[in-house]
Amino acid sequence: MAALFQSGRIADLILAFTAIELSCLFIYRRLTGHGVAPLELLINLSSGVFLLLALRCALIGAWWGWIGLCLFGSLLAHGSDLWRRWQ
Repeated sequence: MAALFQSGRIADLILAFTAIELSCLFIYRRLTGHGVAPLELLINLSSGVFLLLALRCALIGAWWGWIGLCLFGSLLAHGSDLWRRWQ
């Protein structure tokens, strides 16, 4: 289990589950017409994806600039999500 974290593969695994979740929600929306709109879903999930990328970078000892860029991407995605919800 320690190797899963030290290699950063835990973040890859969670990202894969996130991609599966996104696919299932898109399929559900297409089949039923219910659920979250695709753009709203992408904006919302992208914030978490950027956080996972920052985590992965931190776990593998990547350059601090990559971590900062991922965190900034998460901030932008989160801000976009909030802005769209308050319109």
